[in-house]
Amino acid sequence: MNVLALPSFQLALLLLAAAYGVASIACFIAYAIDKSAAIGRRRRIPERTLLLMGLAFGWPGGWLAQRWLRHKSIKTSFLVKFWLTAALNLLAAGGLLACF
Repeated sequence: MNVLALPSFQLALLLLAAAYGVASIACFIAYAIDKSAAIGRRRRIPERTLLLMGLAFGWPGGWLAQRWLRHKSIKTSFLVKFWLTAALNLLAAGGLLACF
């Protein structure tokens, strides 16, 4: 399949799906590393970094990590920021798709 031959909206959807997939995997791994560091009392990944990864299309992976790893799933201040960044990401993604 020649991806460049796709209509622009379909190509945008494909690229957006790829961005969500790659960023979500990276974000999930970051949460796993942070959880391991927390258990081992080692240097942690800053919350700001986790939130920025979520904002940059990784929030589905962050959400899965919160559920499966039980990490960052209780602290209310983090969760509020997490869902705010997820909402901002969805608004931006919707805005991007609206251009096509």
